Amino acid sequence: MTQEAISQEAKTTTAKQKICFIGAGNMTRSIASGLVASGYPKTLIHATNPSEAKLIALQQDLGIQVSHDNLAAAKEADIVVLSVKPQLMQQVCEALSVLDLADKLIITIAAGVTAKRYHDFFNQPIKLIRTMPNTPTQIGYGMTGLYAESSVSDSDKALCEQIMQTGGEVLWVAKEDDLNQVIALAGSSPAYFFLMMEAMIDSAKQDGVDEATARALVQQAALGAAHMVKENQQLSAGQLRENVTSKGGTTAQALATFEDAGLRTIVRQAMHNCMARAQEMAKQF
Repeated sequence: MTQEAISQEAKTTTAKQKICFIGAGNMTRSIASGLVASGYPKTLIHATNPSEAKLIALQQDLGIQVSHDNLAAAKEADIVVLSVKPQLMQQVCEALSVLDLADKLIITIAAGVTAKRYHDFFNQPIKLIRTMPNTPTQIGYGMTGLYAESSVSDSDKALCEQIMQTGGEVLWVAKEDDLNQVIALAGSSPAYFFLMMEAMIDSAKQDGVDEATARALVQQAALGAAHMVKENQQLSAGQLRENVTSKGGTTAQALATFEDAGLRTIVRQAMHNCMARAQEMAKQF
């Protein structure tokens, strides 16, 4: 089935599966919030966590089921979403391995833990989809990379896509290693833009502009630039840049400064280092 066909099936999927989130951090909150907002039955969403405070907050804010018992929640679920830190993943998965997982879809949102490692942790056949969401998923503007092994059915892919689309857009990758590119281009990249915005605001403050004014100007410019890229697919980012750059003008002067300082080389090195770190994490966990 093509990516387009999977997307169409996701849109038309009506069967409501029991979903269990192992872990109750920000990403669980964002995905669960999206599910609830889309009309998914709250009674079919369950989150577990050691923290009583996090569980109470989720239950009060979203009305979903919560508990401290990973095993009981996963046993009742059709879909188990692993939403814990990579360093805790082995412990969590091995504890769940006493269950028969053959008919459950396992979705993981952890960076740096390969599919092979999950098979080792569970030590039984599993249907696994790795996902790599980013933090804008929390407000519905996320970008999530998805990778499924060949044993995962198209209907399970559609279910996973349906879940992750509640937080924004999704993109399937053909090879697991391609998720490292997703991390560099989408998973980590909001922080790149935050750094740029932070630097611009700090510069303005040094020139006497108050922080509220500087932030208002910068955030709206960034939002507008992103929308221009998205809504003008026929134009490359380079062409859009040229369209706002008058020869000898103020924009040209600023861009020349970036180019002279080697901005493209810096970005290339940063993304390369990001992917290298993802590969290192795969060996660690």
